[in-house]
Amino acid sequence: MVTSAIVAYLHYLGFMLSFGALVLERRLLKAEPSINEAKLMIGTDIVYGLAALTILVTGVLRVLYFGQGVSFYMHNPVFLTKVSLYLAIGGLSLYPTISFIRWAFPLRDGKAPVISEAAAKRLGWVLNIEIAAFVILPLLAALMARGIGLQA
Repeated sequence: MVTSAIVAYLHYLGFMLSFGALVLERRLLKAEPSINEAKLMIGTDIVYGLAALTILVTGVLRVLYFGQGVSFYMHNPVFLTKVSLYLAIGGLSLYPTISFIRWAFPLRDGKAPVISEAAAKRLGWVLNIEIAAFVILPLLAALMARGIGLQA
């Protein structure tokens, strides 16, 4: 029982950290960031990645060991929509992450990365979409937890 509660807690904490990191990334994003701003964005993206991984691992544990049983989830289209949306967010997040990894090269040389207005705008749009999609995840979770979507 305690293990189940801890896994659920880590799942929720991962969600909150992921969402917070995405919002912070979006807030910090701009063309021509300073060295410190670029480093902060990279650090924030690392937190986002670790928190997103926590959501994934604890989610799998909850489905397999601590939830309503695998059948409850696998036959619920709301759950499948939630998982699909989460994976789509993960796929979208590759673009900002790869961009931030590329920033490491100039940062190693003590230079700020050069980011055009257009690139900053594209990154901003991707982050906006990720944030909007993240807002939908708890709604899907609440619907799913109440059995909405299951065949009667």
